[in-house]
Order: sequence, then structure tokens, then C-alpha cells
Amino acid sequence: MKYQTRKRALVLLADGTIFYGKSVGIEGTSTGEICFNTGMTGYQEIFTDPSYFGQLMVATNAHIGNYGVNNKEVESDGIKISGLICRNFSFNHSRVDSDGNLKDWFAEHNLVAISDVDTRALVAYIRDNGAMNAIISTDVDNIDALKKQLSEVPSMEGLELASKVSTKEPYLVGDENAEIKISALDIGIKKNILRNLAKRGACIKVFPYNSSFEDLASFNPDGYFISNGPGDPEPLVDAQQVAKEIIKRDLPLFGICLGHQVIALANGISTYKMHNGHRGINHPVKNLLTGKGEITSQNHGFAISREETEASENVEITHVHLNDHTVAGIRLKDKNTFSVQYHPEASPGPHDSEYLFDQFIENIKGAK
Repeated sequence: MKYQTRKRALVLLADGTIFYGKSVGIEGTSTGEICFNTGMTGYQEIFTDPSYFGQLMVATNAHIGNYGVNNKEVESDGIKISGLICRNFSFNHSRVDSDGNLKDWFAEHNLVAISDVDTRALVAYIRDNGAMNAIISTDVDNIDALKKQLSEVPSMEGLELASKVSTKEPYLVGDENAEIKISALDIGIKKNILRNLAKRGACIKVFPYNSSFEDLASFNPDGYFISNGPGDPEPLVDAQQVAKEIIKRDLPLFGICLGHQVIALANGISTYKMHNGHRGINHPVKNLLTGKGEITSQNHGFAISREETEASENVEITHVHLNDHTVAGIRLKDKNTFSVQYHPEASPGPHDSEYLFDQFIENIKGAK
């Protein structure tokens, strides 16, 4: 293999800390909130997950790119992360059904990525100091200019990003003659959520983030869904109003991640920005209704207040995260509404949480 010289690159954190690495070959500068994902597989699904919009991803797995890319394994219409930081970037890949290599895919999307970073040290630093804005760049000789650019990047707290990733026009997924019809509010929806609903015999109409309850109701659906997505849930006042209208009418409602937070806000429960958030494919959750444990895929930087949830007369905690005891699921005691703070559609190995889609379908059938 021919030796190839690569440009130096850096990661500059908001507090001034710098980590050095090398460019994978796409020169430039990118900004966002830095976060890390502990998953050993599924990098393509991570990179295309709309919930990661506006974030610089640190991959804790040592090798990224070793199995290339497959055009079927995407969660949206393209790459959604702002940039990638990794230890070892594989320019060569070995997989029978791959459609190409990761570097060409990044070049196609003009994504800045840097490798040869001490990601163990970087992740340890973020764990201790919390999520913060950062910048990655191949312009290593212009630190002062990079610091100035970084200072102008808005905080994730209070940032509305659903409008950046939501569909512009409604569209249908599944058999149009299906017996079950679901209206989904897209605030950053993943394709595999739609696949899971469709394979259970539902036709789903997906609506833009700022759609009203009347818009969603115009499909004459049997149930409603509020999706995952990026950013702070508090600015999503339209989505919260949609949730309130659905709940008021006691219609079947299911929410995942950002949708879970929107449902909590619609019931007077506040949200907060976490120190680091949960991002990985092996997070342990306990179902308090059954007593069973679940290994779950998670991706969120905000959570709902456990104290306020426990004090609520109408909301019951159904799932808790076993690492930090944050709320991982809720249901309304007197309404046909439930939600979870993790991804039952993401099955990196365990399929522990797929029953939630079955539960939603059963709720819809019961209401019919």
C-alpha cells in the first residue's frame, strides 16, 4: 500500500482545549456540539440519524469505515452529523454487499472528518467536563480565527433544530389500503421507525414539524405518533400543542425520544440538558410494569424531570435507566398515551424493545 501524507487537523473545544489528529482527506472546518457514541457497530445509521443534526460525533470504537457503506442502511436522506472524530479511519473496507467506501461517501456529502485523535482521552475529558460546543478543522495554523468562529456557535440548549431535518411535504409509507392508519409528526424521524410500523400492517402519513392537530387529523388516522429528533424540546411549542390536542381527545399516541420529551412538556413536566446525554447501543433499562430488563439503543442529550414526573397526578413512570435512574418511559394514567426515551426500532443485536410497536398497534385496535 502506497504511503500517503495527510494534513494535520485539530479538535478545539469551547473551553480552549485542543486535541490534534489528521484529516481523512476532506479539508475544511465544521462546528457543533461535541458528543460521543459508544456503539461498536452501526456507524452509518448513526451518521444519518436526524437526532444528531448539529453535532460533532466522536466514535469510541477504534475502527471506523472497515465495512464501508450500504445504501439501504440509512435513517434519513443523507448524513446529519456535522463532522466525525475517530481514532482509526479505514480507507479500505471488506464487505460483500457494500456500495462503496466511507471516505468517498463523506466526500460526496462534503463532511469534514478527522482521525488519529486520542479519542479515549477526548471522551474522558468530555465525560468529566460535559458536552460543549467544538470545532474541527484542517486549518491548524489559525487558532485565533477558529476560536472566534467557535464563540459564535449557538448553544444546543434552547436551540430548535426540528425544522432543519423535518420533511417539507407530507408523504405516505406502507400499504395505502391498510386497516390501520397513523399520522406521524416528523420532528426528525428515522426510517426504521416507519418500517416497524408499516410491517405491522399500518399506513403512515408523515407530516412536517409545524403541522397542526387539524393537519394530522385530516388523514382520519386511528393513532398518532411523535418522532425522535435533534435539539431542545422546549422551543417546539407547535408540537407540544399537537400533543395536548391528541391527549385531550384521548386518541392513541406514542412518542419516541424527542417525541417523549414533547409529550412530557405537554403534561407540565419540564426537561433539562444532561451533562453528557446517552448515546450508545447497550444502555440498560428496567420496565417497571413487567420487572424485566431491556438492552436499548439511546441517543439523547435532554431528559425529563423525574421529580416532576413522580409528583404528577396523571403521569406514571414505566421505564427507568439503570445507570443513572433517569426517566426512560412514561404513560398517562387516564389517557391512551405512552412514550419512551430510547429507540425500540434500533436493533443492534437485542430486539428487547420491539414490543413497544406491538403495544402501540394493540392500543390502536383497542380504541377502534
